[in-house]
Amino acid sequence: MNINEHHTPYPDMSSVPSELSFTDVWDGEAVSGLIRSKCDHGETPAFLFLGKKEALLLKEHLAQTFGEEAVVTLHGTYYMGLDVVTIDCESFLNTGGRKTIRTLQDPMARRPAWRDREVDALWQFRI
Repeated sequence: MNINEHHTPYPDMSSVPSELSFTDVWDGEAVSGLIRSKCDHGETPAFLFLGKKEALLLKEHLAQTFGEEAVVTLHGTYYMGLDVVTIDCESFLNTGGRKTIRTLQDPMARRPAWRDREVDALWQFRI
């Protein structure tokens, strides 16, 4: 068996366009709007793919909020619920992947009704 390894960095810029572009400041509202626009039927994007410029802007934004020492790297960072992934290109921002939103089930909803009619009819005292 002859297998050739071919590594294509995600994303392929020619087929996946950048969804947002920033000038010199991180725009959290624009990113939030982008994420909301992609939420449909209980599914949301799972990853926030950033180019070098956007990664630097996000680092600066987080450093202003949490302090310089708190933001050494974006590895393992979540922003607005999305896992931040930096890619090797100058400028790029895209959301991708998919995660489902799990709704919490109320344990009370699985219990039988307090007064079950069939059982209640057996214990009803009639005069």
